[in-house]
Amino acid sequence: MNHPIEFVSLGPGEPELITLKGLKALQQADCIFCPATTTREGKQVSRATDIMQALDIPLSVIKPFHLPMSKERGAALAAYDQVYEEAKTRYGQQQRVVIVAEGDAGFYSSIQYIFEKLQTAGIPAQRIAGIPAFIAAGAVANLHIASQEERMIVAPGTLTADEIEQYHREGTVVVIMKLSQCAHEVQQCIQLHPDYQYHYFENVGTEKEFYTHQLEELKERRFPYFSLMIIK
Repeated sequence: MNHPIEFVSLGPGEPELITLKGLKALQQADCIFCPATTTREGKQVSRATDIMQALDIPLSVIKPFHLPMSKERGAALAAYDQVYEEAKTRYGQQQRVVIVAEGDAGFYSSIQYIFEKLQTAGIPAQRIAGIPAFIAAGAVANLHIASQEERMIVAPGTLTADEIEQYHREGTVVVIMKLSQCAHEVQQCIQLHPDYQYHYFENVGTEKEFYTHQLEELKERRFPYFSLMIIK
Protein backbone atom coordinates (compact mmCIF):
# COMPACT_ATOMS: atom_id res chain seq x y z
CA MET A 1 0.00 0.00 0.00
CA ASN A 2 1.37 3.39 -1.01
CA HIS A 3 2.03 5.96 1.70
CA PRO A 4 0.36 9.38 1.17
CA ILE A 5 2.61 12.16 -0.08
CA GLU A 6 3.32 14.34 2.95
CA PHE A 7 3.68 18.11 3.02
CA VAL A 8 5.89 18.82 6.01
CA SER A 9 5.96 22.24 7.67
CA LEU A 10 9.49 23.11 8.78
CA GLY A 11 8.59 26.09 10.96
CA PRO A 12 10.04 29.59 10.65
CA GLY A 13 13.72 28.69 10.54
CA GLU A 14 14.93 27.41 13.91
CA PRO A 15 15.36 23.64 13.42
CA GLU A 16 14.00 22.79 16.88
CA LEU A 17 10.68 24.46 16.06
CA ILE A 18 9.62 21.62 13.78
CA THR A 19 7.01 19.29 15.26
CA LEU A 20 7.88 15.75 16.28
CA LYS A 21 5.43 14.48 13.67
CA GLY A 22 7.15 16.54 10.97
CA LEU A 23 10.61 15.34 12.01
CA LYS A 24 9.46 11.70 11.97
CA ALA A 25 8.13 12.15 8.42
CA LEU A 26 11.47 13.58 7.28
CA GLN A 27 13.39 10.73 8.89
CA GLN A 28 11.24 8.11 7.16
CA ALA A 29 11.23 9.73 3.71
CA ASP A 30 12.82 8.19 0.62
CA CYS A 31 12.79 11.55 -1.19
CA ILE A 32 12.30 15.10 0.11
CA PHE A 33 11.57 17.91 -2.33
CA CYS A 34 12.51 21.35 -1.04
CA PRO A 35 12.68 24.84 -2.60
CA ALA A 36 15.96 26.56 -3.41
CA THR A 37 16.75 29.96 -4.88
CA THR A 38 19.72 31.42 -6.73
CA THR A 39 21.58 34.50 -5.51
CA ARG A 40 22.74 37.29 -7.80
CA GLU A 41 26.16 35.66 -7.71
CA GLY A 42 24.70 32.45 -9.08
CA LYS A 43 24.91 30.44 -5.84
CA GLN A 44 22.06 28.10 -4.96
CA VAL A 45 20.75 28.59 -1.43
CA SER A 46 18.00 26.81 0.46
CA ARG A 47 16.88 27.67 3.98
CA ALA A 48 14.80 24.50 3.96
CA THR A 49 17.88 22.39 3.25
CA ASP A 50 19.79 24.17 6.02
CA ILE A 51 17.02 23.35 8.50
CA MET A 52 16.97 19.70 7.50
CA GLN A 53 20.75 19.35 7.65
CA ALA A 54 20.65 20.73 11.19
CA LEU A 55 18.15 17.95 11.94
CA ASP A 56 20.60 15.33 10.58
CA ILE A 57 18.52 14.51 7.51
CA PRO A 58 20.94 13.04 4.94
CA LEU A 59 21.56 15.07 1.80
CA SER A 60 21.12 11.90 -0.25
CA VAL A 61 17.32 12.06 0.20
CA ILE A 62 16.98 15.83 -0.22
CA LYS A 63 16.12 16.97 -3.74
CA PRO A 64 16.15 20.78 -4.09
CA PHE A 65 14.17 22.38 -6.89
CA HIS A 66 14.83 25.89 -8.16
CA LEU A 67 12.12 28.38 -7.27
CA PRO A 68 12.47 31.82 -8.92
CA MET A 69 11.86 34.76 -6.57
CA SER A 70 9.60 36.78 -8.82
CA LYS A 71 6.04 38.10 -8.84
CA GLU A 72 5.71 36.59 -12.32
CA ARG A 73 4.43 33.12 -11.47
CA GLY A 74 5.01 31.29 -14.76
CA ALA A 75 8.50 29.97 -13.94
CA ALA A 76 7.49 29.01 -10.39
CA LEU A 77 4.44 27.09 -11.62
CA ALA A 78 6.63 25.26 -14.14
CA ALA A 79 8.97 24.25 -11.27
CA TYR A 80 6.01 23.03 -9.23
CA ASP A 81 4.68 21.07 -12.21
CA GLN A 82 8.02 19.27 -12.45
CA VAL A 83 7.95 18.42 -8.73
CA TYR A 84 4.39 17.18 -9.10
CA GLU A 85 5.31 14.85 -11.97
CA GLU A 86 8.33 13.39 -10.18
CA ALA A 87 6.45 13.06 -6.87
CA LYS A 88 3.66 11.23 -8.69
CA THR A 89 6.18 8.86 -10.31
CA ARG A 90 7.91 8.11 -7.01
CA TYR A 91 4.53 7.59 -5.34
CA GLY A 92 3.76 4.99 -8.00
CA GLN A 93 7.04 3.29 -7.09
CA GLN A 94 5.81 3.06 -3.47
CA GLN A 95 8.41 5.52 -2.20
CA ARG A 96 7.69 7.73 0.79
CA VAL A 97 7.65 11.22 -0.67
CA VAL A 98 7.82 14.46 1.31
CA ILE A 99 7.50 18.03 0.06
CA VAL A 100 8.58 20.68 2.56
CA ALA A 101 7.68 24.30 3.20
CA GLU A 102 8.98 26.85 5.65
CA GLY A 103 6.50 28.09 8.24
CA ASP A 104 3.25 26.17 7.86
CA ALA A 105 2.55 24.39 4.58
CA GLY A 106 -1.07 25.55 4.62
CA PHE A 107 -0.46 29.21 5.43
CA TYR A 108 0.63 31.56 2.60
CA SER A 109 2.52 28.65 1.10
CA SER A 110 2.80 28.46 -2.68
CA ILE A 111 3.31 24.67 -2.61
CA GLN A 112 -0.45 24.48 -2.09
CA TYR A 113 -0.50 24.45 -5.90
CA ILE A 114 1.15 20.98 -5.86
CA PHE A 115 -1.17 19.77 -3.10
CA GLU A 116 -4.23 20.71 -5.15
CA LYS A 117 -2.87 19.00 -8.27
CA LEU A 118 -2.37 15.79 -6.31
CA GLN A 119 -5.91 15.98 -4.95
CA THR A 120 -7.28 16.49 -8.46
CA ALA A 121 -5.33 13.45 -9.65
CA GLY A 122 -6.71 11.37 -6.78
CA ILE A 123 -3.29 10.87 -5.19
CA PRO A 124 -3.46 10.81 -1.36
CA ALA A 125 -1.68 13.75 0.25
CA GLN A 126 -1.64 15.12 3.76
CA ARG A 127 -0.21 18.15 5.50
CA ILE A 128 1.70 18.17 8.76
CA ALA A 129 1.11 21.39 10.69
CA GLY A 130 3.92 23.76 11.60
CA ILE A 131 4.60 27.05 13.35
CA PRO A 132 4.05 30.13 11.17
CA ALA A 133 6.58 32.94 11.40
CA PHE A 134 4.29 35.42 13.17
CA ILE A 135 3.67 32.98 16.04
CA ALA A 136 7.41 32.46 16.45
CA ALA A 137 7.87 36.23 16.26
CA GLY A 138 5.50 36.76 19.17
CA ALA A 139 7.63 34.41 21.27
CA VAL A 140 10.82 36.26 20.29
CA ALA A 141 9.38 39.52 21.60
CA ASN A 142 7.59 37.94 24.60
CA LEU A 143 4.51 39.45 23.00
CA HIS A 144 0.95 38.31 23.71
CA ILE A 145 -0.20 38.81 20.13
CA ALA A 146 -3.95 38.77 20.80
CA SER A 147 -5.57 39.03 24.23
CA GLN A 148 -9.03 38.02 25.45
CA GLU A 149 -11.57 39.29 22.88
CA GLU A 150 -9.13 41.12 20.65
CA ARG A 151 -9.50 40.47 16.96
CA MET A 152 -6.55 39.90 14.68
CA ILE A 153 -6.01 40.02 10.94
CA VAL A 154 -3.10 38.42 9.13
CA ALA A 155 -2.52 39.95 5.71
CA PRO A 156 0.10 39.87 2.96
CA GLY A 157 1.95 43.04 1.98
CA THR A 158 -1.03 44.56 0.21
CA LEU A 159 -2.35 46.74 3.05
CA THR A 160 -2.48 50.51 2.76
CA ALA A 161 -1.81 53.01 5.55
CA ASP A 162 -5.54 53.83 5.55
CA GLU A 163 -6.47 50.18 6.05
CA ILE A 164 -4.01 49.79 8.92
CA GLU A 165 -5.49 52.90 10.53
CA GLN A 166 -9.03 51.53 10.13
CA TYR A 167 -8.12 48.20 11.72
CA HIS A 168 -6.44 50.00 14.62
CA ARG A 169 -9.58 52.10 15.24
CA GLU A 170 -11.56 48.87 15.39
CA GLY A 171 -9.18 47.46 17.99
CA THR A 172 -7.85 44.80 15.60
CA VAL A 173 -4.27 43.58 15.87
CA VAL A 174 -2.62 43.70 12.43
CA VAL A 175 -0.02 41.15 11.33
CA ILE A 176 1.63 41.93 8.00
CA MET A 177 3.51 39.17 6.20
CA LYS A 178 5.72 39.85 3.16
CA LEU A 179 6.31 43.29 4.61
CA SER A 180 8.71 44.41 1.87
CA GLN A 181 5.78 44.63 -0.55
CA CYS A 182 4.14 47.48 1.35
CA ALA A 183 7.16 49.21 2.89
CA HIS A 184 6.04 52.68 1.76
CA GLU A 185 2.57 52.28 3.29
CA VAL A 186 4.01 51.07 6.60
CA GLN A 187 6.50 53.95 6.75
CA GLN A 188 3.67 56.36 6.04
CA CYS A 189 1.62 54.83 8.87
CA ILE A 190 4.57 55.19 11.26
CA GLN A 191 4.87 58.88 10.41
CA LEU A 192 1.14 59.50 10.85
CA HIS A 193 0.66 57.35 13.95
CA PRO A 194 3.81 57.12 16.09
CA ASP A 195 1.58 56.20 19.04
CA TYR A 196 0.83 52.73 17.63
CA GLN A 197 2.92 49.77 18.80
CA TYR A 198 5.05 48.51 15.89
CA HIS A 199 6.81 45.19 16.45
CA TYR A 200 9.18 44.47 13.56
CA PHE A 201 10.92 41.16 12.82
CA GLU A 202 13.43 39.84 10.28
CA ASN A 203 14.54 36.26 9.63
CA VAL A 204 12.76 34.85 12.68
CA GLY A 205 14.31 31.62 13.91
CA THR A 206 17.63 32.06 12.11
CA GLU A 207 21.05 33.40 13.10
CA LYS A 208 20.12 36.64 11.28
CA GLU A 209 17.07 37.17 13.49
CA PHE A 210 16.32 40.81 14.27
CA TYR A 211 13.58 42.42 16.34
CA THR A 212 12.85 46.02 17.26
CA HIS A 213 9.96 48.19 18.36
CA GLN A 214 11.97 51.41 18.27
CA LEU A 215 10.49 53.89 15.79
CA GLU A 216 13.80 55.54 14.96
CA GLU A 217 15.24 52.20 13.88
CA LEU A 218 12.19 51.45 11.78
CA LYS A 219 12.24 54.78 9.95
CA GLU A 220 15.69 54.04 8.56
CA ARG A 221 15.34 50.33 7.95
CA ARG A 222 14.89 48.63 4.62
CA PHE A 223 12.52 45.68 4.91
CA PRO A 224 13.89 42.47 3.33
CA TYR A 225 11.79 39.60 1.98
CA PHE A 226 11.78 37.60 5.24
CA SER A 227 10.27 40.33 7.40
CA LEU A 228 6.96 40.86 9.16
CA MET A 229 5.31 43.33 11.48
CA ILE A 230 2.77 43.12 14.28
CA ILE A 231 0.88 46.37 14.92
CA LYS A 232 -1.14 46.82 18.10
